[in-house]
Amino acid sequence: MTTRSSPPQGPLAGVRILDLSTVVAGPFGTALCADLGADVTKIELPDGSDALRKLQPVKGDMPLYWKVTNRGKRGITLDVRKPAGRALLLRLIELADVLVENFRPGKLEEWGLDIATLQGVNPRLNVLRLTGFGQTGPYRQNGGFARVFEAMSGLTNLCGEVGRMPLHMNFPLGDTVAGTFAAFAISAEMVRMRSDPRARGVEIDLSATEALFRMLEPLAVEHEQLGIVRGHNGNRATYTAPSNMYLSADGVAFSLVASSEPIFRRLCAMLGMETLTVDPRFVDNLRRVRHGEALDAILAHEFAQMTFEQLDARLTTAGVPHTKIYTIEDIVADPHFTARDAVIRLPDPDLGTIPAPCIVPRVKGREMRPPRSGPSVGEHNAQVYGELGLDEAALARLKREQVI
Repeated sequence: MTTRSSPPQGPLAGVRILDLSTVVAGPFGTALCADLGADVTKIELPDGSDALRKLQPVKGDMPLYWKVTNRGKRGITLDVRKPAGRALLLRLIELADVLVENFRPGKLEEWGLDIATLQGVNPRLNVLRLTGFGQTGPYRQNGGFARVFEAMSGLTNLCGEVGRMPLHMNFPLGDTVAGTFAAFAISAEMVRMRSDPRARGVEIDLSATEALFRMLEPLAVEHEQLGIVRGHNGNRATYTAPSNMYLSADGVAFSLVASSEPIFRRLCAMLGMETLTVDPRFVDNLRRVRHGEALDAILAHEFAQMTFEQLDARLTTAGVPHTKIYTIEDIVADPHFTARDAVIRLPDPDLGTIPAPCIVPRVKGREMRPPRSGPSVGEHNAQVYGELGLDEAALARLKREQVI
């Protein structure tokens, strides 16, 4: 019998999650729950056609993205569109606390798996429905991809150089933000369920676009009360100053924030430019933002006279927050990340171990064991379906019928 990959000592120990979702957002959210001890069973089609298995990075036929995003989970195959698959899912539902799905609205209902049916089998089941735009509204049937809801949330419009097109980042941030909200929602409902043995499950309508918009907290009030439509402004922040990216004499890009009054005074003293602190343009954050271009021109000129090594030493001594722009090579070599084991090794049957971000957050006195990497197609079929009483002959028949 395969050992479960998440240890039982986490705060979500005992929570049973069925993950029907595909690609990144839902699986990322359930992986966060698995990190904290939840028993997550990843369900995919028998042909292993989840798009995440083909999304870069892929090494040969090994889906590296899949391995890290589905870490800590058991994996089974099941085609819930078939009557036998639907029946099996309902048996699994009897034992579950949460079902996570990310199909377009109406798909579960089309397959005879509406909320009433699911909760008829298990009244305490919580169903998290993660889509691009939610279960209601005129866009509910639109396809949800990270770049689409990043753009519609207002996030993308904040990124890019002045006078040029907005920029997407080279990562589906919208998916991971939505997944984080999914894990938060699941955890919140589990607190509710544990506090009341008579509590009934709920339907959670999670819009990825709304999750991203929730992160951009001041934009709506800024627009209504001040008439401002915040846009892309390069690397210079339009809400605090100085806060920008600069270049050292040896061409190292680094980010610096000195927007509080004490830090700004320390920066000016470090540069031998104390007069800036009494310059009417720069005496407080509101004025520094208003005259940000002029302030940045002064700072950029001074920074360009020193190598990054010199700047780093002086800024560190002065207590001015800054950092060079890290690549993954910098992260894995950095002594702070190393000291905190920020990169952990996931046991993996193909590659021995693979690196991945650590479990977040840390809780003193409760060290979580690194979870195993994501499962292969149907890896835990015998284990999970065995818990339902299915024997080898039954599994073989279901496999021939392409139900599992």
